[in-house]
Amino acid sequence: MFIDHRQEQWPEWLGTAEFTYNNKAHSSTWTSPFKANYRQDLKIGFEGRKKRKYAEAEKFVKKMKEIQEKAKVALGKAQEDMKKYADRKRSEVVEYKVGDLVMLSTKDLKYQMVRKMTEKLTKRFVGPYKVQKIVSSNAVKLELPTIVKIHPAVNVNRI
Repeated sequence: MFIDHRQEQWPEWLGTAEFTYNNKAHSSTWTSPFKANYRQDLKIGFEGRKKRKYAEAEKFVKKMKEIQEKAKVALGKAQEDMKKYADRKRSEVVEYKVGDLVMLSTKDLKYQMVRKMTEKLTKRFVGPYKVQKIVSSNAVKLELPTIVKIHPAVNVNRI
């Protein structure tokens, strides 16, 4: 929004854009990035240094701690909200054990099965196959017949 139609002026306006971004309060912390990092507002002009008493320094430190605590609380609330919205689509994970019999999705096997049937008539799941090993919390190794040309370690989403 700071450049002309030939896009030649952006280097001249880059400093202004950076200043504006660093001076604007963020929606989740209610404070500017500059204030959160440097504990003071971004200054527009130049001011000479003044000698101050320790009481003012203590007030400043107290004020900065309050600002940081408010920012932490606001970020914590934003984080909880994000987790709540993300958890809406998550479901409980089924724990598999060695020796369990499971059905395998044909989603990755379609290219092998298309020759035999049309895709609409292909089964959604085949098996059952025995769980040979638990690879990780989201992968298991199955005892697959030799005609199945996929790696025996499959994601639990395919079961």
